[in-house]
Amino acid sequence: MSAVAYADTTNGKSKVTPLRTPPPFPTPAALALERAPWDEIENTFMRGATPDLDTLVGWEFRGINRFPLYPLPIPNLLGIKKFVKGFYRGEDGRVMGYNCPVEQNVLDGRWRTKPSDTSPKRFGFYEVHHVDATSRDNAYLHAALLNYGRGGNKPWDPTSGLRDYLVQVDPQNPDLFLGKAYYALGPARVPSSFFILERLRRGLTNYAAR
Repeated sequence: MSAVAYADTTNGKSKVTPLRTPPPFPTPAALALERAPWDEIENTFMRGATPDLDTLVGWEFRGINRFPLYPLPIPNLLGIKKFVKGFYRGEDGRVMGYNCPVEQNVLDGRWRTKPSDTSPKRFGFYEVHHVDATSRDNAYLHAALLNYGRGGNKPWDPTSGLRDYLVQVDPQNPDLFLGKAYYALGPARVPSSFFILERLRRGLTNYAAR
């Protein structure tokens, strides 16, 4: 999906905004990033731009996990290679998000949420905010943080330990993002994987029922 520019009347500058209808399949850019060597993905992440959180709200994104042992099919065997993330605004005004399980069909095929596209399961909730340099989770100041510890998950929910950093891959493409996932074990933060997000479809705008 290409991006379009519109005039930002608040400061007289042009701003890139997503199109209304994303493509039904992953773009070549997303698939190429998934196949890239680990060090190239790391470099892409470090060069990424800070996401505009307002452009995430109300959308769902197709997700692709990329683990360091590529091309071993570990994510496929675990059923987590493909997923969906959604973003919405909570009742208190915070930007929040959720995950949905997805049918594990071919990587260049459609993303179909389970149990259905019309009534997907939502789990693994998180708060989305810019990285605070004074907080424990401050590894990448140019990223947005998806903090599952503030998502209202149950204390025993294993997703509560996730801390995901998210950057926009290309400042001129508001639809492709790269994430780096960590897991919180007490004060320690253990890196686990990268993941790719690409705009998929309209999602929830407001509160997501659990």
